Amino acid sequence: MKLDVKRTILVGFAFLAISMFWVVYDSIIAKLLINSFGLNQLWSGVLMALDNMLALFLLPLFGLWSDKTKSKYGKRTPYIFIGTIIAAIFIVGVAIVDHFQLVAVTNAGIGPVIASGGFFIFDGSMATYATKELATVARRDIIWNNITSSDPTLLVVFLGVLLIVLIAMASYRTPAVSLMPDVTPKPLRSKANAIINLMGTVGGMIALGFMTFLAHDYQSYIPVFVLMAALMIVFLVIFLITVKEMKWVKENNDLMVKEGLIDAKEAEEIVAGVEEKMPKDVRKSFILILASVVLWFFAYNAATSKFSVYATDVLNTGFTLPLLVANLTALISFIPIGIIATKIGRKKTILIGICILTFAFALAIFLTAQSAMLIWVTMGLAGVGWATINVNSYPMVVEMSKGSNIGKYTGYYYTASMAAQIFTPIISGALMDWLGMKILFPYSTFFIVAAFFTMFLVKHGDSKPIKSDKLEALAGAKDD
Repeated sequence: MKLDVKRTILVGFAFLAISMFWVVYDSIIAKLLINSFGLNQLWSGVLMALDNMLALFLLPLFGLWSDKTKSKYGKRTPYIFIGTIIAAIFIVGVAIVDHFQLVAVTNAGIGPVIASGGFFIFDGSMATYATKELATVARRDIIWNNITSSDPTLLVVFLGVLLIVLIAMASYRTPAVSLMPDVTPKPLRSKANAIINLMGTVGGMIALGFMTFLAHDYQSYIPVFVLMAALMIVFLVIFLITVKEMKWVKENNDLMVKEGLIDAKEAEEIVAGVEEKMPKDVRKSFILILASVVLWFFAYNAATSKFSVYATDVLNTGFTLPLLVANLTALISFIPIGIIATKIGRKKTILIGICILTFAFALAIFLTAQSAMLIWVTMGLAGVGWATINVNSYPMVVEMSKGSNIGKYTGYYYTASMAAQIFTPIISGALMDWLGMKILFPYSTFFIVAAFFTMFLVKHGDSKPIKSDKLEALAGAKDD
C-alpha cells in the first residue's frame, strides 16, 4: 500500500476549482446584492443562503447518484465535467447582469461612497454622514427605493442565472470530494485530506490574488468572473487529462484488501454498491459529529460571508489581504496537521483547532478601525484553526461509512454544513441590522464554543491503529 502525493494533488484540482469559485462567490455576491441592487443585510443574507438551501437537498442526492453511477469514466468524473462547464459559462452571465444594473445606478446619479473631510458622502451629492456604514446604508436604501423596487427585472434575471450556477456547482461538489477517499487507503485519509485542503487553499489564494487587482467596489465585476471561469476550465482540463478514476479506485481497493484494512467481501460490496446498516453506537457518534459540523459552520461561515462588508464598514480596511493571510496560514498548516492527527488522533486535533478558532474570534471582538492591523493576526489564527478542523472532520465521517456509500455520507456531511450556512447568514445579517455590525464576532465565538462540547462526545471516526513501521512506510512511499 502506497501513499501517492502526486495522485492526491491531481485529484485535488477539482476541489481547487470549487474553492476558488466559493471564495469569489462569498466575497463578491453579497456586495453586488447590496451595492448594485440595494438589498439590506437581512435580505442579502437570505439570498446568500440560496446556494445552501439548494445544497441541503442536492449534495446528498448527487452523492447517492454518483455512488450508483457506472460509466467508462468512473462514478465521479462525469459529474465533475458537466458541472464545471455549466457553472463556468453561467457565472459570467451573473457579472453581465450586474453590469447592466450598475449602469442603471450610475445613470441615476447615485455614485460611490467616498471620504471627504472626515465624513463620508455620495460622490456628487450633498449628503454627508459621520461613518461609512451610515453612508452605505443610505446609498443602499436610495438604490432599492428608486431603482430596484420600481423595476425588479434585472434582479429577477440576476437570481435566475445565479440559480443555474448554484445547481451546477452542487451537482459536482459531492462527487469531487468523494473521489479522495475512493482512491486513498483509510489510515492515510487525514494526510490526503490535508493535501486536498491545501489544493483548495491554493484555489482560494488564487481567487483573492486576482480579486485584489480586479475587484473594486462600484465597478463592473465582469473581468473577475471571466478570469475565474477561464481558470475553472483550465483546472478541469488538467483533471481530465491526468486522473484515471476507475484504475485508481480498483488499485486502492486491492491494496486495502492486501493490507487487511477491508476484507474481500467489503471490496466486492464497494464494486456492487451494496450498503450496510450503521451500528447504533457508531450512529450516535455520526450524529454528534454532524452536530459539531453545524455549529462550527454557524460560527465560521457567518464570519467569512460577512467579513468583506465588516472589514470595509467597521474596520475601514480592505478584506482581501486579511483573507489572504488566513489562507496562507492554513496552507502552511495543512501538512503538519495531517501528521499531528496521525500521531494523536483526529478527534484531539479537531478539539485543538476549535480552541484556536475560539481565541481568534474572541480577539476579533475587540478590534476597531484604530487597531485594524491586528485583523491580520486574527485571520492568521483563524486560518490555522479552521484548517485543523477541516483536515480531520471529513475523514472521521467517511471512516464511519463503507466504501460503497462514501458519496452518500459525504452528502450527509455537506448537508450538515449547508444547513448551518442556510441559517447563519440570515441570523447574523438580521442581528447586524438590529444590533449593529459589531455583533458579528461575538456571534461566531458563541457557536464555536458550543462545537467544542458536541465534538468532545464523539467516540468513533479515528482511523484504526496500524504498526508504526508500516505507518512510516505508508507516509514515505511513492507511487510506481
